[in-house]
Formats: sequence, structure tokens, C-alpha cells
Amino acid sequence: MSKSKILIIDDEENLRKLLFRIIQLEGYDVYEAANAKQALKILQQDLIQVVISDVKLPDANGIELTAKLKSEFPSIEFIVLTAFGTISDGVQAIKNGAFDYLTKGDHQDKIIPLLSKASEKALLQQKVESLERKLTAKYGFQNIIGSSKSIRQTIDLAKKVALTNATVLLTGETGTGKEVFAQAIHYESDRKSRPFLPVNCSTLGKEIMESELFGHKVGAFTGAVRDKRGMFEEANGGTIFLDEIGELSVELQAKLLRVLETGSFIKVGESKETHVDVRVIAATNRELKSEVEQHHFREDLFYRLSVFQIQLSPLRERLEDIEEMSNFFLAHFSTKVNKKVSQLQPAFLKALKGHAWKGNIRELKNVIERAVILADDDELRVDYLPFDFSLSADSSASFDLETVEKNHIKKVLTFTRGNKTEAAKLLNIGLTTLYQKIKDYHL
Repeated sequence: MSKSKILIIDDEENLRKLLFRIIQLEGYDVYEAANAKQALKILQQDLIQVVISDVKLPDANGIELTAKLKSEFPSIEFIVLTAFGTISDGVQAIKNGAFDYLTKGDHQDKIIPLLSKASEKALLQQKVESLERKLTAKYGFQNIIGSSKSIRQTIDLAKKVALTNATVLLTGETGTGKEVFAQAIHYESDRKSRPFLPVNCSTLGKEIMESELFGHKVGAFTGAVRDKRGMFEEANGGTIFLDEIGELSVELQAKLLRVLETGSFIKVGESKETHVDVRVIAATNRELKSEVEQHHFREDLFYRLSVFQIQLSPLRERLEDIEEMSNFFLAHFSTKVNKKVSQLQPAFLKALKGHAWKGNIRELKNVIERAVILADDDELRVDYLPFDFSLSADSSASFDLETVEKNHIKKVLTFTRGNKTEAAKLLNIGLTTLYQKIKDYHL
């Protein structure tokens, strides 16, 4: 474990040096400053855990300085040294954010135990902040790839709503990245240190889903052998992501509406309410207005969910982002399978841009992963794409049976890395027939 770093601010040199020696002997890294200006310079250059400051400084009041520095460096803990008989200064310092105060004269005996507690609290807070930064870097908006006007506008909207507690409804086709946006909204919000829990509303039946979302009491139904906390309770203080919200049963829609309106629900088999503070982000690939008109989805829930609606564009409307995303997935999967594949053949990229992308980003990711697995050199070529892609790679591609057969055999041979026996099995033809076709097509 690394040593805590302590900063002493005091213009009385003898007292400062004495404190420096006492604290250093306890194993801490100690810094010293004679005034607020020197202290600020040290704080900006190094990660300090605890500041010990005198109230009377040549260029600042230690109590006011505590408030100023605590707002600028919230994870640092402050201990204020007051003169004898000025306890009110110490009380005010605590109100300004100080961890505690000590009266000069008896501070030498009490400083080390107090310093240990303050240091422990600061280290924990800084560890939490470090984890939050890592999660934000991994799941934040900077993790969303693309520079098209469409994606930039969508990110701008999401950034604005992330700063609030508003309910968000993400709409768009399957594979457009709705969960990625939900994560980014959470990890860029004030709730980022609390749980983010995704729930797919289409995977479980009504009874099991009710228990998963809201929990149950022991004996509530057959198999309920113990109390269970639901996802809403587990996500308290954080965010719950309800994916495929259009699949939720009408009965559970009513219960969800109550949570959104009152922040409370009743567990299965219980009579009293449970209160939670949870932000809801929902997503769907359905047209919920049509579902409302057909009485499959509650109108009041629809309007409650769509306080802030964000529509995610399909990949076919973001063609300028395909190259950037493809290169990102290329780097990712090359590292994953330990291959040095570093570039896209122009014809390969052209084929990607000519594809319909019904599966959107998820489909692109799968296509690049497959191509990297098949690659024999440092370039992704058209040969590594599924058959329907190779036709779109060349607008002059021939559709006659002979050409189609030749291209297909070529792709299967690439897939089997030239193993003709395996290729013949996949093609469901005899090995002799395959050799003849290889000869005929000059493969």
C-alpha cells in the first residue's frame, strides 16, 4: 500500500518542522508550505491525502482557505490548527468542510490518531474517484465511435440529459447501441458511483420478471424459500436500464408506472411499500405509439417514459462512420486473437459501405471479428466477407451461375485455409469433382 501524503501549512517554521518530523516518523510522505500560495502550488502538482493548516496564515485565513480548497479538491481531508481559546474557529472550519480541528498546545499528542483516520477516509474517496474515472473512460461518451452529424447530435442530447435525473427512452433498431448510450448516460451522471443494472424485459415470464424487478418475500410462491431483493432495490441510488420495454406485460407496466411516479413498490407476497431512488432508462426497437393504439402498451406509461426521448440512427444512415468503427473493431479483435491485422482493403471497405446492415453496429462487429479470424496477412480482404458482401464490393459483379460458383468455391477454400478435403465436405461434393472445378476455374 502506498504511503499517504500530508501537507502542512504554517508560517511558524519551528512548529512546522516539528510537525514534519513527528508525522514523517510515522511513515507518511510529508510536504510543507509557509503560506497558501505555496500550498496551492503543491496541491496542483501532487495527489495529497490530508492537509494540516494553521488558521492564521500570512496570505489567507485558514478557515476560509479550507472552504476554497475543499471545493477544488473534494477528496482531500483538512485538519485545522486553532489557537487556544478559539474553538469557534474549529467549529466553523468543520462547517466549511474540514475533517476536524486541533487546538495548538495539545495537538502533538492527538495528531497521529486523527491523521490516520483522515488519511484512511481520503484514500478511500480517492480510490472511488479513480474507479469512477476508469468506468467513465470505459463506458462514457468518449467510448461511442463516430463523427457523423447524426451521432454527434445524438451524443449532445444524451450528454444534456445525463446531467439530470430525468427518465430517458432510447428508441431505434436492434443493434444501434442503445445499451452503450444508457451506460454512457449513467456514468456521466451524478449516479456514476452507484449501480447500473441492465434488465432485458423480453427474457422472462410475467411472474418471474415481477420477482426479478421488485423482489419477493419468503413463501410468496412455490420455490420462494428466502426473501429476495429485486433489481430496483439493488439499483437504489443508481440507474436501472429496461431493455425491450415494449415486451413488458401490461400488469407489470402498471407497477413500473407507480415506481416512476412515487418511487415505491410492493414486493411479491408483501403488503408494505419499499421506497427507492432509481433513475430509469428504457429502450425499445418497437414503435410504442402503435403499441399504445393497439392497447398493448399503457399510454400513461409511454408518456412517463418518454420525458426525454432519444432516437438512435441505423448504421445505413451513418455510412461515414463505418470506416472508423471498422478500424476500431479491427484493432480490438486483432489483439484478442493475437494477429497483426492492421488495415482494410479498399474493396473490403467499399463492400461494407454498400451493405444494408439490418443488424446495425452489432452485425458490423460480428463481420469484422469473422474477417479477422479468417485473415492470413495484415489486411482484411473481400474474400473474408460473407458471400452477399462480395457482390456489393463490385458494382460490375456477375450474377451468372458459373461466376457465383467460382466465387463460392474460392471463399470456401479460403475458409478451410486451402484444405481441399475439408472444402469438398463443406461444399457437399466429391474431392475429385472439387479438383476438376479448381482446374476449370483456374483457382
